[in-house]
Amino acid sequence: MKYRCLIAAPLLAMSLCHAQPAAVDLFNGKDFTGWAQRGGKAEYTIENGEIVGTSVLNTPNSFLCTEREYGDFILEYDFKVDGRLNSGVQIRSLIFNKPMEYEFDGKTFKVPAGRLHGYQVEIDPDMNRKRMWSGGIYDEGRRGWLFPAANDEKQKAAFSGTGLRVFKQEDWNSVRVEARGDSIKTWLNGEPMADLKDSVTASGFIGLQVHSIGNKDHEGTKVRWRNLKITDLDPPANTLSAQEKAVGWKLLWDGKTTDGWRGAKSDSFPTKGWEIKNGVLTVLASGGAESAAGGDIITRDRYSDFELKIDFKMTPAANSGIKYFTQPNLDPITGTGSTTTTGSAIGLEYQILDDLRHPDAKMGRDGNRTLASLYDLLTAAASKKPNAIGQWNQAHLIVRGNHVEHWLNGEKVLGYERATPEFREMVAKSKYHNIPGFGEWTDGHILLQDHGDHVSFRNIKILVR
Repeated sequence: MKYRCLIAAPLLAMSLCHAQPAAVDLFNGKDFTGWAQRGGKAEYTIENGEIVGTSVLNTPNSFLCTEREYGDFILEYDFKVDGRLNSGVQIRSLIFNKPMEYEFDGKTFKVPAGRLHGYQVEIDPDMNRKRMWSGGIYDEGRRGWLFPAANDEKQKAAFSGTGLRVFKQEDWNSVRVEARGDSIKTWLNGEPMADLKDSVTASGFIGLQVHSIGNKDHEGTKVRWRNLKITDLDPPANTLSAQEKAVGWKLLWDGKTTDGWRGAKSDSFPTKGWEIKNGVLTVLASGGAESAAGGDIITRDRYSDFELKIDFKMTPAANSGIKYFTQPNLDPITGTGSTTTTGSAIGLEYQILDDLRHPDAKMGRDGNRTLASLYDLLTAAASKKPNAIGQWNQAHLIVRGNHVEHWLNGEKVLGYERATPEFREMVAKSKYHNIPGFGEWTDGHILLQDHGDHVSFRNIKILVR
């Protein structure tokens, strides 16, 4: 299919092709859909559209966390807190079921298994100490105070002075947080507060903290949040954070060269049809045909157990895909399953598609050719939340043996088991029915598809187990 933007008004066309991110509600005001409690057993309830955290005696720090992770963003919220209760809002925070080590600035930081850790935008209402560090940044579970710095008395005094002036005791306060790459900045009631450069963790969940208490007189103290809104921002391209390096993530594309990649039907990278520019890898529009211009590209290495993250951006009516367990030696097939001389290499496919404008969204069965679906086999959840055309989305694949998950923008949209009766039944009903053992290979290449439409990729990262 040829790419066209069938819009009469140029300004409307521009808005579709270059849509700007918009703030969205983090909390629906009614229930905790999209949130999960971690850590201690403080109580979280909802009153009049507000989230209310209530302290419980002798339980660890408690956190109500988003299920989705966020990297670069603008976060805005209001809070009101009892003057006896310390609290905060976690950003870029993580928790693992095994011990972790982080290296930063020549030092190693150890985090035990099950310990929530990451940046916290502090809520510090203790007027008695004349230390007002609300809006400061604390590294929960790792290094302690980052801003104001623990060893900078002048910075601490200045920070407290500003806090004492702008903080509203036992009233609503407004916070703005901007996290862009290694920069984290905060504002309290419109006043600039923290300005930190730190690259240990690039993304993670957001969490509302109720601090542990050991004083019975403080039991039942409350902190409230409302108007929680977040705006996703484009992250810096083709970089790894200290946290990602510690876990074992590696860049699968360096952002500059064709190293590690080749054509699906050639030992060299295509000489046409693909473009590398400003840290972005783009398949160029060529009329909408499958693998008819530069052709698909694949990794030189093969993979079996792995996690893969890729940012992708579509133009209107675009079609592409991310294939895994790709077998370039197999003949391509037509839409009916017959072999053909031209077409995309065979593999399991994370579909990339403009569901609103491309006709493929209405083909297949039950929407199994739509965005983030397992192409022609299994449909992505209807609750998926793609960003607007012209904005970056993140595909995340998790492959553990025969277990596979597709994620879109930090949320799981499908999961399945290869080599099961259910999987084989799906294959039998698909265009792949004539391919023996389809999708049950022990390993294969990762592929980015040339479907003749303009689609861009960046931040291609892999974690091999």
